[in-house]
Amino acid sequence: MSEPRALWIVAPGRAEIRPASLGEGLALRMLWSGISRGTERLVSRGAIPPSEFERMRAPNQEGAFPFPVKYGYAAVARIEEGAEAGQMVFALFPHQTRFRLPPDQVFPLPAALPPQRAIMAANMETALNILWDSGAGAGDRVSVIGAGVVGALVGYLCARLPGCEVTLADIDASRAVLAQKLGCAFVDSANLPPAQDVVINTSAAASALARAFDIAGPGATVVEASWHGATPVELPLGGAFHSQRLRLISSQVGTLPSARLPRWTHRRRLQKALELLLDDRVEMLISGESAFDSLPQDYHRVIEAPGTLCHRIRYD
Repeated sequence: MSEPRALWIVAPGRAEIRPASLGEGLALRMLWSGISRGTERLVSRGAIPPSEFERMRAPNQEGAFPFPVKYGYAAVARIEEGAEAGQMVFALFPHQTRFRLPPDQVFPLPAALPPQRAIMAANMETALNILWDSGAGAGDRVSVIGAGVVGALVGYLCARLPGCEVTLADIDASRAVLAQKLGCAFVDSANLPPAQDVVINTSAAASALARAFDIAGPGATVVEASWHGATPVELPLGGAFHSQRLRLISSQVGTLPSARLPRWTHRRRLQKALELLLDDRVEMLISGESAFDSLPQDYHRVIEAPGTLCHRIRYD
């Protein structure tokens, strides 16, 4: 069998394929992995602040921030040995051809889920956590600013709530078709509707978070779901934030909402995320594909391209 190989980010704008270690546990052969553009772009730019070096470590990451680092968490693989040989699974693992993991770190795919779509499981898990943190419910008016993969999935989940009026906003007008097919209205950020019950920012733009304060109704919840890395963020807290008694909360997938901790585990949440990918409509969020061997040339072009949503990597 060929020796395992993995993608390493070695400097800003530069990635390399290097020999890799297998690890221990179930033998897995990668079929597909996904580039999580938002976080991987910050990693590739060296924009992780030193204070977050440990908290931002991905499961099964190798190396250390800023560089060199083997990073990623959207892997779909096939079990190669034992009684479960042939089983398709999802794992939080970087971009690597073959690897081993303990059984409790792999998640069997639902039988009806195409494995090439399952690369979005971590994105859907994040979106589900954001929905929980937001407290959005049936009949609410919800605006999601930023129609990237996570923002679009948040809009999709909110639109499934009975009577929920969901608006997706993005600077890219071409995302209107995507929003419509996911059950959401679409506007640019200048035309967001007022008096919203919940406003969720997934755009990683401070100006969008400030705009969220303007459109939130009295006592509404504003969720900051973006991560800004080392970039300082200034907020206009002297206006509507205080006078309208708004509630600003953070959402981060590493921690379950406290109200769900008695019943939910990370494993249960991720397994539910896989089930939520069964809807064929979410396939629209996969915007391109590359072969693993072409990643040294493709990786930074893909993550810096504004039109990239979820970029799929195939392992031939």
